[in-house]
Amino acid sequence: MFTTRPEILGTFGVVTSTHWLATASGMAMLEKGGNAFDACAAAAFVLQVVEPHLVGPAGDMPAVFYSAETGKVETLCAQGPAPQAATIAAYKALGLDLIPGSGLLATVIPGAFGGWMTLLRDHGRLKLRDVLEPAIGYFENGHPMLPRVSDSIRELTDLFSNEWSTSGEVYLPGGNVPEARKLFANKAAAETYKRILSEAEAKGGDRQEQIQGAYDAWYKGFVAEAMDRFCRTQEVMDSSGRRNKGLLTAQDMANYKPTYETPTSVTYHDWEVFKIGPWGQGPAFLQTLKILEGVDLAGMGPASPDFVHHVVEAMKLAFADREAYYGDPDFVKVPLATLLSEDYAAGRRGLIGERASLELRPGTVSGYEAQVAHAMRALGAIAQPTQGGASVGEPTMASMVAAGRKGDTVHIDVIDRWGNMIAATPSGGWLQSSPVIPELGFPLNSRAQMFWLEEGLPSSLAPGKRPRTTLTPSIAFEHGKPRLAFGTPGGDQQEQWQLGLFLRRVHHGLNLQEAIDLPLFHTQHFPSSFYPRSSRPGHMMIEESIGAAALAELERRGHAVEKAPAWTVGRLTAAERSDDGLLRAAATPRLMQAYAAGR
Repeated sequence: MFTTRPEILGTFGVVTSTHWLATASGMAMLEKGGNAFDACAAAAFVLQVVEPHLVGPAGDMPAVFYSAETGKVETLCAQGPAPQAATIAAYKALGLDLIPGSGLLATVIPGAFGGWMTLLRDHGRLKLRDVLEPAIGYFENGHPMLPRVSDSIRELTDLFSNEWSTSGEVYLPGGNVPEARKLFANKAAAETYKRILSEAEAKGGDRQEQIQGAYDAWYKGFVAEAMDRFCRTQEVMDSSGRRNKGLLTAQDMANYKPTYETPTSVTYHDWEVFKIGPWGQGPAFLQTLKILEGVDLAGMGPASPDFVHHVVEAMKLAFADREAYYGDPDFVKVPLATLLSEDYAAGRRGLIGERASLELRPGTVSGYEAQVAHAMRALGAIAQPTQGGASVGEPTMASMVAAGRKGDTVHIDVIDRWGNMIAATPSGGWLQSSPVIPELGFPLNSRAQMFWLEEGLPSSLAPGKRPRTTLTPSIAFEHGKPRLAFGTPGGDQQEQWQLGLFLRRVHHGLNLQEAIDLPLFHTQHFPSSFYPRSSRPGHMMIEESIGAAALAELERRGHAVEKAPAWTVGRLTAAERSDDGLLRAAATPRLMQAYAAGR
């Protein structure tokens, strides 16, 4: 089959990410003698520079990784929890029924930096300076600004000029929108990272002590102090239409630690897929696989109406369960064993008919009936259906298409010559999420918008609780051996686009690039994870390149088809390792910036 670019092949190492400069920076770490974990971190820090509308230093990050040394798959949770002052009562006292999608009230503890330091300290090989230098160089000396970043800033000019003046000082130099494809620098952010590195190296020559020093500078030093001061002293306009102070404190920062966790996994034919837990939406991918395990997908064409219909209908069922059951398992009991069981999946599979469902249909788990009923009432009262796709929350691909803009978040996959493998999906801290903190050169995140201000729900807000993130990297084994690392940006669409890639690779023998290049699709049938939490019953967005006959058949089956232009949906990347050590990597051609590299 024709592909837009070759599937990358090599034996030394492969890196694939959503920006070519990040991919190249990751490869540079491998060339220096670093491993997959060094390369992934370096790429992630560069993505903060070159895609500031999609990820920032004060964001969050989950990773799923396989260590050749330990022989284990682990999840690294760097999703920061809610501040201690973030109670439902506190928001209700401000007259809010939903947490705003932007501004200081939407901030949780920034976890990504701690996650990267933890990964480097425990699993990396290189000195911190090696890993940070590419990002510092691009911050200080400039990088070619993407047209989409320039466009995003242009759309925010009034906000940056009239309300978020500290953002204007960085992103509107001389009062002007930065020109696309010209060098753009962020000196303040460069100085922040240089100071972190200086304080780290003052701890001595030991790499682990230096990394811990950097961690302390962020969570117990000048970075935490600047965030605390900004939240206490600034009243910031947010998407509620009001000006509010923040709730994050230096004490919240000092108390935070990323965690290693056992991933959630299921078997699917000859494969085992590993995802994050129900503090994210990762299990929805696994539920969908179990539902589809009894469907003859191999007998359907990889871009046929039958294939698309069955995958979309299965996803609707899994995501309905996400709304009814998923939350931080440190705070709520999630019946995950039941939701991922063969018997439960078989019952859900029986609900897939020839026609598209227009209902939100969570399954029944004994003992959870009252919780599910409560969730459905809350969703009915708050998550109102909408005919539009735009959102003021995370700039996911679907909403950007509808709004005439492009963007989502970022993703990285790396496999090295030793067999280490990692998939990571950093996000948050977007330039449109919150005003820049002037001493630091970057804004805070807005991940708290994913909580509900309704008591008794799995995703209800509580101090110290993790929001139910949409960030969801993937690792997959075949016949018990580590095979794939893959993922994509895209909010609620992340699981959906990844399913298309994985199922086409498993059932149709396509290589990674072929699977990525085929027309992609998703649904917004269920309530959005982002403010203002709208839903579009029966909706399906699909690239029109699937063909007129397929589109007509999907409409005949009752799907509310929204045709997307070809090459506009999804930003998938993936890497693969064969038993003989051959490495493969691929990246989407969509948006013309994701690249895979290897040798």
